[in-house]
Amino acid sequence: MLLSVDSSAVTASVALTDGEKVIKSEFVNAGLTHSETLLPMIKSVMAGHSFDELEAIAVTAGPGSFTGVRIGVATVKGLAFNRDIPCISVSVLEAIAHNFCDEDCIVCAVMDARRMQFYNALFEVKNGEVHRLCADRAISIDDLRKEISGYDRVIAAGDGAVLFCENIGLDNVILADEEKRWQNGVGVSKAALNKEKISAAALMPVYLRLSQAERELKLKKGEQ
Repeated sequence: MLLSVDSSAVTASVALTDGEKVIKSEFVNAGLTHSETLLPMIKSVMAGHSFDELEAIAVTAGPGSFTGVRIGVATVKGLAFNRDIPCISVSVLEAIAHNFCDEDCIVCAVMDARRMQFYNALFEVKNGEVHRLCADRAISIDDLRKEISGYDRVIAAGDGAVLFCENIGLDNVILADEEKRWQNGVGVSKAALNKEKISAAALMPVYLRLSQAERELKLKKGEQ
């Protein structure tokens, strides 16, 4: 049994699964209020079950909102540490790609990184399996446009998908349907299968670049 948590962007989601069976899941799209919503959602999906039943707790450790990622990781560390429950670190972008296991396609997972840059990874989904085509990265829309222009059909998904599709200018790019567009706990659980289990102490956020405050501080110090 696996508890899976996501609070990496404006949405938040929690799922309790047993293998590929979804026992219960919850999803909210209410802005960055995860400090208020995440624990009640976890309590709701765990109703009738004990944390002792869990094989592990999976969480999206990045990329995404610095605040959202920190809240998710800190929440899972707190739940897992005293109970000695193993943790699984999952890429938000990979979790998004697992929303499309029922179709063969190229998934362009995009999260808004501001100034026409996106946190991104590309995945090929075929016969129900997700194959990563590149590492998670922060990339400009111009560079990403060049990279995906050669594919026949690309589905854009993630919290940056609407902005991306409005500006990409490619006929081969399709905006994902609303029900598949967002990262969610069920996608996290699918991405977590067969991944390495680590201790709560070893679980850390994964950031692809410095926060805005850190970048501004470096500029003030004259660092590159």
